[in-house]
Parts: sequence; C-alpha cells; structure tokens
Amino acid sequence: MVKICCIGAGYVGGPTMAVIALKCPSIEVVVVDISTPRITAWNSDHLPIYEPGLEDVVKECRGRNLFFSNDVEKHVADADIVFVSVNTPTKTQGLGAGKAADLTYWESAARMIADVSKSAKIVVEKSTVPVKTAEAIEKILTHNSKGIDFQILSNPEFLAEGTAIKDLYNPDRVLIGGRETPEGLKAVQALKQVYAHWVPEEKIICTNLWSAELSKLAANAFLAQRISSVNAMSALCEATGADVSQVSHAIGKDTRIGSKFLNASVGFGGSCFQKDILNLVYICECNGLPEVANYWKQVIQINDYQKSRFVNRVVASMFNTVAGKKIGILGFAFKKDTGDTRETPAIDVCRGLLVDKAELRIYDPQVPQAQIEKDLTMVKFDWENPVLVNHVSPVTLNQVSIVENAYEASKDAHGVCILTEWDEFKTLDFQKIYDNMQKPAFIFDGRNVVDPNKLRDIGFIVYSIGKPLDQWLKDMPAVA
Repeated sequence: MVKICCIGAGYVGGPTMAVIALKCPSIEVVVVDISTPRITAWNSDHLPIYEPGLEDVVKECRGRNLFFSNDVEKHVADADIVFVSVNTPTKTQGLGAGKAADLTYWESAARMIADVSKSAKIVVEKSTVPVKTAEAIEKILTHNSKGIDFQILSNPEFLAEGTAIKDLYNPDRVLIGGRETPEGLKAVQALKQVYAHWVPEEKIICTNLWSAELSKLAANAFLAQRISSVNAMSALCEATGADVSQVSHAIGKDTRIGSKFLNASVGFGGSCFQKDILNLVYICECNGLPEVANYWKQVIQINDYQKSRFVNRVVASMFNTVAGKKIGILGFAFKKDTGDTRETPAIDVCRGLLVDKAELRIYDPQVPQAQIEKDLTMVKFDWENPVLVNHVSPVTLNQVSIVENAYEASKDAHGVCILTEWDEFKTLDFQKIYDNMQKPAFIFDGRNVVDPNKLRDIGFIVYSIGKPLDQWLKDMPAVA
C-alpha cells in the first residue's frame, strides 16, 4: 500500500488529504501536526475548521485509510510521499521584512524529513512558497540525505475556502512541477497517478519546478488584481452615479474578461492574496524589477484604500463621529462558508470604528468569540513600513460585544455594517431590524448583499459599495 503523510493539519492539508483518502481507498493517508489540540479536534466530532462537506468526508474515511496524529516523525519515516503544508507567513523582521515569506517552518520540516527518513521519498510542496524554494529544500535534503534519494515536487493548491471540497472533487487543474530528470519525471508520474484516481488526465498539468511555484503566486496575484480593479472602479461609480453591479455585468459579458471576481466589496482577505502578492513584490525587487514590483504593490494599496474608504463613509455619514454609538457588525470571516479570519477586512474596519470610540456588537455564524477578540487585539504589521503598529489594547475590548444573531447585533444600534456575504443576511427581517434601531438608521453594505431600494423604502439610509448615493450620503461626503 502506498503511504502518504501530510505535515500540517490546516485549511489546506486537512481537506486535501481527506479527499485523497476518499478517492484513493488503496492509499493510506496520515495527517500529522505538532499541535495536540488541532489533532484532537480532527479526531473528534468538532473539526477544527469549517468547510461545507468536509465533515462527511472525514467521517467516512477516518479510521479506515485516513488518520490524524501527533507522531510526526514516525509517519514521515513510514511514508512514500510526504506533503508539506506548513505555514509560510510574511516575515515581520530581518531581510525582506514586510514582503518575503518566512520559511522557518518549511526548513524545519525539511531537516526533520532528512533526519528520520530511512527510505527514498517524494517530498511535495503543498504550501504556497516563493519561487526557488524547492531548490533550497533540495539542498537541505541532499546534504543531509545519508544516501537516501529525495525528489522534490511542487503541487500548489488552488482551493477557494468555502468551496474547497467541491474544488477538490472537480478541480480546474492539478499542477505538478518537478525536475526534468529521469528521477524527477518518475516522481511526477507517481504523484500524477494519485490524482488520476478521480481527476481526468487532461486536467493534470506537468511543468518544471519553477513554473509550478510561480504559477501559484501568479494565479493569486491575478485574482486579487481583478478584485482591486473593480473596487477602484466602485469609488468612481459612487462619484459619478454609476452602479458598479451594472458596470461589472456589462464588462463581464466580454468573453476576453469574463464575469468572475468582479464583485465590488469592502476588500479581499484570506491567507493567500496579500501574502502571495507581497512575496511576488519581493521576488521582483530582488531580481531588479522595481517597476513590476510597484505594479503589484498597487493591488494591495487599493485593497487597503477600500477598507479605509468604507470606514470613512460610516463615520462621515453619521454626523462625522461614531463615538459612543452602537454599530452592529454582521460577519467577521473574510468570506462566507468559512470560519477563517486571516486578513479579513472586518479586522481593519472594526479597528477603524473602535479608534473613533464606537461600541461594536459583532455577529458571525462560524467565528468564535475568542478568535474575534484575538484578531482585534493582535499586533498589526505594516507591510509598507516594517514596524509593529495599530495594537488595540485589551481595554478597547470593553467597546466590543460578541452576540448570537443579527437581530441582537442590530438592537438599539445607530448603524449596521455587513462585512461578510453570509446567505442568511440576505433574508433577514429588515423591518424588524429597522424598528429596533436608533433613528436615523443606517445600513452600510460592504458586500452588496441587500437591495438598497427596498431598505430605503423601509426607512433606512443605505450605503452600498459602488452604488449610486442617496441624498443623505451626498450631503455628508466622506474624505477618503
């Protein structure tokens, strides 16, 4: 039996290995992690991450050919194929601080693999890593190999949180990069055979190592670029009276452009977009391409601008102050159908309102109170100026309440901000919400999930990203 071990039981490693186990019953799959609470959760009825469909897959395979363990070294030693799916955060200090990826966990994993291995292994990059990381890992393994053959492959993930299981079942493509040597090509074929259990061969793309590594960064950069482009256009729409939804629909009908990732919002989040673009910026700078670096840097700057623009609109609309006012926050995750809050726009929006002394009532159906409080009080890293900034003291949490539903969040509130596009927010009883709010009652829709005209008929003053402004908002312009 082929044995696969995945180092890292997070948002990538857990779901990916669960689906491999489901689709390849003849392969033993073990997911290992040094975090005992995380592994305990994977072995329980309450998984550590929320992803539609994931629980059913895990329950079907767990104990059969899918296992979760803290015994990292044993299972790495036993494996034929080792996926490495550890965290690669942006460096916060030292060379490349603010842009370069921190490969500390990756290097530690590589050294551990070399130390415990007694047989040949295929080592697969599953984390998002900088171009040429495989070369560095290869050197570590080769110099510590004790005569054991290691082949390094790049197999980047292209999952979208909230649809990860669906994406794994029916991927647009599976990308495998390896050395163009007999041994490297053989390793590529071995991994290709795993995916071939359920992925059509024409969807499995094989490239060299560097192309696979760069393709992942490029894909995320292009997706984020589209979001920043439509968000930049949303500001112009508000200034001119155009409707960004209509503009997006019109340009999306051009087959050269397409309709996906053209929804205006308060900004993009998640673990990959900002991190990968900063990584791309750093690689460009290191290769003497400052103009290219500055181009990609602007994608993040527009994203930051969109969040600050939203906060300014909230404050300006409410007589230029939210001090002492109750603001309901609907949604904290960076997108619907996930509990992930990494780089969620809600953090910066909430912090901006807290700085102006607002009292926040936050509701999200999947993000626990402890995570929200952790995010709001964490040290915020300034990627443009590598210093630690924007630390919200624990005292500020006295201005924050975590509540059980949207109605509790909006009760007696002066305004409500919709920051995640959860489906339940589309069907709320907004008449009930309006009746229980302070007047004038404001709705600030950062995801364009509600019909602004219907809410205006109820009596709300409504701000929707990129939509024509009503007279109240025109009379109280925001300074961006």
